[in-house]
Amino acid sequence: MPIISSHDILETTHMITQENLDVRTITMGISLRDCADPDVEACARKIYDKVARTAEHLVQTGQDIESELGVPIIHKRISVTPIALVGESCTSPDYVPLARALDKAAKAVGVNFIGGFSALVDKGFTKGDRNLIASIPQALAETDLVCSSVNIGSTKAGINMDAVAEMGRVVKQTAALTQDQDALGCAKLVVFCNAVNDNPFMAGAFFGVTEPESMISVGVSGPGVVKHALEAVRGQDIGAVAETIKRTAFKITRVGQLVAQEAAKRLHTQFGIIDLSLAPTPAVGDSVAHILEEIGLESCGGPGTTATLALLNDAVKKGGLMASSYVGGLSGAFIPVSEDAGMIAAVEKGSLCLEKLEAMTCVCSVGLDMIAIPGKTTAETISAIIADEAAIGMINNKTTAVRVIPVPGKDVGDSVEFGGLLGHAPIMAVSPFKADTFIARGGSIPAPVRSLTN
Repeated sequence: MPIISSHDILETTHMITQENLDVRTITMGISLRDCADPDVEACARKIYDKVARTAEHLVQTGQDIESELGVPIIHKRISVTPIALVGESCTSPDYVPLARALDKAAKAVGVNFIGGFSALVDKGFTKGDRNLIASIPQALAETDLVCSSVNIGSTKAGINMDAVAEMGRVVKQTAALTQDQDALGCAKLVVFCNAVNDNPFMAGAFFGVTEPESMISVGVSGPGVVKHALEAVRGQDIGAVAETIKRTAFKITRVGQLVAQEAAKRLHTQFGIIDLSLAPTPAVGDSVAHILEEIGLESCGGPGTTATLALLNDAVKKGGLMASSYVGGLSGAFIPVSEDAGMIAAVEKGSLCLEKLEAMTCVCSVGLDMIAIPGKTTAETISAIIADEAAIGMINNKTTAVRVIPVPGKDVGDSVEFGGLLGHAPIMAVSPFKADTFIARGGSIPAPVRSLTN
């Protein structure tokens, strides 16, 4: 009996052509730990040379696999060692030249994004961390493909509130320096709690210090496929819904596994992980919000949203885990507002607000993602939003993050167009009540108790 039947082939073809099944990204992780140098320009040259050499064939390999297997691969990306670690040996406090080198290398090899202009400060700052964070606004303003992330908290270390306060200011500065592009720089900046070492998704990707010399990871996508599968079980109970999502996630993940293994083999590197995350796109029919509505909601954001999202997230993980032995990254359901047509519609009709999104992040991956907010929102308020989301991640021992975009000159009722995969977003209201005194305290929120149960 053949392992793959003609039915399986036809089903997969239908998923690709009619239901928006694709591989969201092939991401090559590259270690830059050997690129450190006291001279920042020499360090930049080493970074450029290593990235350009290691990823030379990444894009072509992705295109070859696309044409041979018939599976669309939307993005080819690179993640690198957190630049705060690489730049720490430099005598110059300005790390913008390192960002330029990353951007130049990414353009030379033809990838869509390069991530890793990052710092990990959940327990405190080193000199390199401070230098990198100070360099973020200018770096994101001067480059096109570079993405940045900062990890400000973890379950084991607590939350670095000094870093939280600083990142509120960095987000505002980045918005100001890219205001001619509607604060596009902020779309390339993620503030994490419990960041993982092997996340292939931008803008939060970096290549952790525990990773090998290089590695291939794949992020799959498939909200449209799940939505279509659920249409067949309308009127059936929730158990049937969960089972359908599990089976569908299995099929989606097998496609990603095939692509990842093939890419790793051709590029003579190690296969890392499959990220199971259902990542939406702005395309019609490729929305996580529409899945929740198919399960039974009138509109995403209304009562029942958190429960349906919890069901979806869990079922995706259960199905995907059976399809691949190497699952990592964030793995769950992404809810980026600007990148999801159903989320955008929900915001526009008033069923989805910032507070409901925060509640949803308690049961899924990532966090408050690609949310446009009024340009007048203060740095302290942004810091408080980051602190809230980090607290959810810290207490629940999961990855959460914030990617908000305070768009200069725009307010609730306006919208902003980013284009491409980043989509467009209506400006969402932010509570007018301040937390300035809380943010000004500084210090650290202690790590939570994990074992006291009585």
